[in-house]
Amino acid sequence: MGERLNRIRRTCEPLLRRVFHAYFLVVRAMTLGVRAVVLDAENRVFLVRHSYVSGWYLPGGGVDHGETMEQAMRRELKEEGDIDLTGAAELHGIFLNSHVSRRDHVAVYVVRQFRQNRVPEPNREIVECGFFAITALPEGTTPGTRLRIAEVLDGRPLIATWR
Repeated sequence: MGERLNRIRRTCEPLLRRVFHAYFLVVRAMTLGVRAVVLDAENRVFLVRHSYVSGWYLPGGGVDHGETMEQAMRRELKEEGDIDLTGAAELHGIFLNSHVSRRDHVAVYVVRQFRQNRVPEPNREIVECGFFAITALPEGTTPGTRLRIAEVLDGRPLIATWR
C-alpha cells in the first residue's frame, strides 16, 4: 500500500502544485510563504513530510491576508510541530522560489528558543515529522532544505533563489 501511495503522490504532485498556484495567482498577484530552521540544543533540525508532496521540508506554509510573516511562521510551527517560540526568531533571508512560480517568495527564519509540547500524530497534512542530526538528514530531504540548513549552520553564502 505504501509504494502504491508513493506512485500516486509522484503522479499527482506536479498537477496539484499547478492547481494550488493557479488558485493563488487568481487570489493574489504574488505568493508569500515562510519556513523555519528550528534547531534544538543538540543542533538537530526539525523537518516535516507532507501528504501532498514528496520529500522532507523545513516546516512552514503560506502567509494569510492580514498576517505578518512572523505570525505565519509561528502559526505554521504550532500546526505542523506543536512548537511554541520562547524567544525571538531571526530572519535568515527571503528567497525567490521559481521552482513553484516566478511570483513565489519564501521568508526563512531561524528558531533556537522554543518548546515542543508533544510530537504531533500524523494527520491529513503532515504524515511524519521530527528532529534530525544534520549529519543524518532523512533520505528525500529536498535540495532547498539542505541549502538553507547549510547557510545557517555552515555559514555558506546566501543564495537568493530557493534552488
